[in-house]
Amino acid sequence: MLRRLRKLLEAIRTALRWVKWYTVIQAAVLVGMLRQHRQIVSCWPELPVTLPPKVVIFVHFDRKGAVRPQLLSYMREFAAGGRAIVFVTNAGLLKPEAEASLREICSAIIIRRNRGYDFGAWREAIEHLGLPRADTEELILVNDSVFGPLRPIGDVLEKLDYGTADIWGLTESWQTRYHLQSFFLAFGPAALRSAAFAKFWVDVRPVPAKSYIVKIYEVGITQTMLKAGLRCAAIWPYDALTSMVDEAALARLLAAEESDLGKTDPIHVTRKLQVMKVRDCVARRIAMNPTSDLWRQLLLSGFPFIKRELLRDNPTEVQDIGDWANVAREIFGAAPETILADLRLMMKDSAP
Repeated sequence: MLRRLRKLLEAIRTALRWVKWYTVIQAAVLVGMLRQHRQIVSCWPELPVTLPPKVVIFVHFDRKGAVRPQLLSYMREFAAGGRAIVFVTNAGLLKPEAEASLREICSAIIIRRNRGYDFGAWREAIEHLGLPRADTEELILVNDSVFGPLRPIGDVLEKLDYGTADIWGLTESWQTRYHLQSFFLAFGPAALRSAAFAKFWVDVRPVPAKSYIVKIYEVGITQTMLKAGLRCAAIWPYDALTSMVDEAALARLLAAEESDLGKTDPIHVTRKLQVMKVRDCVARRIAMNPTSDLWRQLLLSGFPFIKRELLRDNPTEVQDIGDWANVAREIFGAAPETILADLRLMMKDSAP
C-alpha cells in the first residue's frame, strides 16, 4: 500500500513538472527570446582590456552590491595562480569600497542587470571582451555559490590537465542528465577553439526561469561539448565519492552504535541515516547532488568548498549537515567564523 502511494505521489509530481514546463517555462522562454541579452550598466576599464592567456570570469550577485571577503580571497588565489580575473556582478551596482577592493585584484569589472542568471553574465562577458582570443589558453567560469575556499586552491588548478580532458569541473552530477556542475567550469584550448563552444554561447538567452537555465544551459553545456567529441572530466568524480560510502563505512557506524554514546548521540544517528540514504540511492541508481548529499565525502577528499545553498536551505534534506563546522575544523583546520557571519544574514527559522 505504501509503495503504491509513493508511486502515485511521484506520478503526480511528474505530471505537475510537465505542466509547469509546457506553460510557465515556455512563457519564460518567450520572454527570454524577446529580451535584449546585453544588460551591461558599466565597465572598468574601457575597451580594449588587456588579458593574459588564462582568464577567470567570476560571476557575483548581492542585492546591496557588497562583496564578501571570502570572495576576494578566492579571487586572489586565482591571481596567484597566473589567472586574470574578470569580475561580473548581476547586482546592477557595486558599493564603492567593494569596487575599490576589486580593482586591486581584477583586470576588468563588469556591472550588469540581473538578466539570465550566471549563464547570461558569462555570455555577455565572453562577448564583450571578445573571448576566446587568439592567445587564450584557458577560460574558467566560476560563481559565488560556494563558501570557501577552506584551503588553498593552487593544487586544484594544477590538476587542470587539458591533455587528459578538454573541459574540467570540480564535481559532476547525473541528475537530469550527466553534466559538470557549473559553479566551476574550466575550458582548455581544444574546447575554446571548437565550433560547439562558440555556438553554445551565441544561443544563450536571458530566460527568467532558473529551472530552464539549469536544464538547458548547466546540463546542456556538458552535453553539447560531449556531442562535439570533447572530453569532460571532474576532479572529484561521482563514483569515487559514492565508493567512500561502502560497507566498511556503514560497519564502522554500526559498531560505534554498540556504545552508549553511539546509541544516544543525535549527531551519530544523523550520520548513520545519511549513509543509509546514500547507499539506498546507489543501490536503486538514484542520482544524487554531490555537493549536497556527498558533502562530507567531498571535504574528506580535500574539496575546498561548501555550497551556500546546502547550509542556507538544505534543499535535498541532508541528514548529517549539523556538524559541518567541526568537520571543516578537523580536516582543514579552517575557522568557520566567516561562514557563520554570512549565515547570520542569510538564514531564516533555522540554526547553522
